Amino acid sequence: MSLTDMAIARIRELIRSGALPPGAKLPPEQQLAAELGLSRNLMREAVKALAVSRVLDIRRGDGTYVTSLAPGVLLENLSSAVELLSGDTLLELIETRRLLEPAATALAATRIDDAALAELAGHLDAMRQSRSDPERLNLHDAAFHRTVVTATGNETLTTVLEGISGRTLRARVWRGLVDEDAADQAIAEHEAIHRALAAREAPLAQAAALIHVTTTENWLRAHLRTGSGEDR
Repeated sequence: MSLTDMAIARIRELIRSGALPPGAKLPPEQQLAAELGLSRNLMREAVKALAVSRVLDIRRGDGTYVTSLAPGVLLENLSSAVELLSGDTLLELIETRRLLEPAATALAATRIDDAALAELAGHLDAMRQSRSDPERLNLHDAAFHRTVVTATGNETLTTVLEGISGRTLRARVWRGLVDEDAADQAIAEHEAIHRALAAREAPLAQAAALIHVTTTENWLRAHLRTGSGEDR
């Protein structure tokens, strides 16, 4: 472990122990460095690294604070990492989505309220009107799934699935461009998900979501094998 890593670990331990809770302001650099037995240079490097990972927030002219440490903050960079995936690792991403999204949809069926169901219906109507506009259709596709996962009330799950959706969204856009039947199929699959959610049928919602994600996965596998599609 490098000296900088050791400095990072010591600050993280202060946060984990509750000595520096979410929202707390760090002591002045010189004071904290002395308390932890670190040089000021090491302290600066550790603080910068923790700021990049959204654990700390450096406010010029004010000081350095612990962030809220909420999943939406700490996992914010997930989507940036996902954007670098390609080939087999992109397939691993789709597999991850296949494992998580159906389970999330089942959970949403037990918690979704009427307002969220109405929002889903609105996105469905917009998708039906966008059959010839793949990009607009897929914007509402992504919004539909975001609404479903948000209905779980699980911020961590919502953040993770949102983080892995950027790349798969572009895959769906490309699919809409090359497959004229894709729009009708996508709409039918979303209608099935909506019906299951409206009925508060968790197993049915999970099955409908699994069918939808598997459709995307099968298409992507086929196009990666032939060298076409998004990663061509």
